[in-house]
Amino acid sequence: MFVDNVELTLSSGKGGAGCVSFHTEKFVIKGGPDGGDGGRGGAVWFQVDGNTDTLSHLRGKRHIKAENGRPGEGRKRFGRSGKDTTVVVPPGTQVVDAETGELLLDLTEPGMKVKFLEGGKGGLGNVHFKSSTNQRPTYAQPGLPGQSRHVRLEMKLIADVGLVGFPNVGKSTLISTLSNARPEIANYEFTTLTPKLGVVALGEFDSFMMADIPGIIEGASDGRGLGLEFLRHIERTKTLLLMIDATNYREMQYQYEILKEELRRYSEELAGRPFAVAITKIDALSDNEIDGKTEELLEALGLEPNEILEERFDADTKLLSYADPHESWEAMPTDRPVFILPVSSVSGRNVEPLRYALGAMVHACRRQEKAPEAEENSPATEAD
Repeated sequence: MFVDNVELTLSSGKGGAGCVSFHTEKFVIKGGPDGGDGGRGGAVWFQVDGNTDTLSHLRGKRHIKAENGRPGEGRKRFGRSGKDTTVVVPPGTQVVDAETGELLLDLTEPGMKVKFLEGGKGGLGNVHFKSSTNQRPTYAQPGLPGQSRHVRLEMKLIADVGLVGFPNVGKSTLISTLSNARPEIANYEFTTLTPKLGVVALGEFDSFMMADIPGIIEGASDGRGLGLEFLRHIERTKTLLLMIDATNYREMQYQYEILKEELRRYSEELAGRPFAVAITKIDALSDNEIDGKTEELLEALGLEPNEILEERFDADTKLLSYADPHESWEAMPTDRPVFILPVSSVSGRNVEPLRYALGAMVHACRRQEKAPEAEENSPATEAD
């Protein structure tokens, strides 16, 4: 079961109390204080597991608590520390304060382990309080209480390409064709009820992650349909692929404008990501009909077809297509598509060119991300 949002209370362990004890032994008169310290309470940790893709194992758990520290004992025996508790979450999980909405942790890297709540400190036994003026202390410290926090865990998928489109436009078919994902596929709307991730191979040692998001409809940003529930899963995607159905009863320009508007209304940052357009289900149309619809969309966007995808990625020369003319897409536009390509996942037409065109977009984004890091790490040079 796919679960991407849970609320629970996390509590670290209480520190054990110090002991009040006095040494007693045959022939030993007034042996003095020997109460041991209490043990430290267990801490609460978060660990990111790359093999986990859901929060379902936390569903139904209302309170997760670390073990309390054991109290100290006589003869200077210290109490055992409480065992830590580790909450395992998938990459992309955010820990949010359920009361204030404050973002506390953003767990993105597999293998990442973060201490969230510190356990309470154990109390000191009376052995620490003896002095020349107080040779028989009758008190010890209680253990400090642990910390408690009511949190909400929200998972946001981390992917390089997010598929966005109306219901039943072929997103599931495309991701099953390009990647190792095997979502349910059927000829009715809202077949996909949960996001799906797939790895798209570009070569033996090169790949990128693709996310199939449940269909977005008009008003999704206001809570209609399933869109609002799953729109957050494309917040972390580097690029978007808007999928427009050439055979849908909705006009292609209408589909494009509604998708862009819903993304903008949900998040201005998300609407500013580089994106491309795939015109789907072209196997149901003739080449002339496909070209007519492609040309109509390009004209509405103020673009003209070119042969860049044919030259760079071996796209079908019998069909019109468009690509941004910038070399290697180092400066990808965000106000217009990086490319527009008609594809058919069923017949396989233009599927391979789409794979490598998306790969080129992902590589360009990765280079742009590394460029600022390289500038920060480069040694400063002094002017002559």
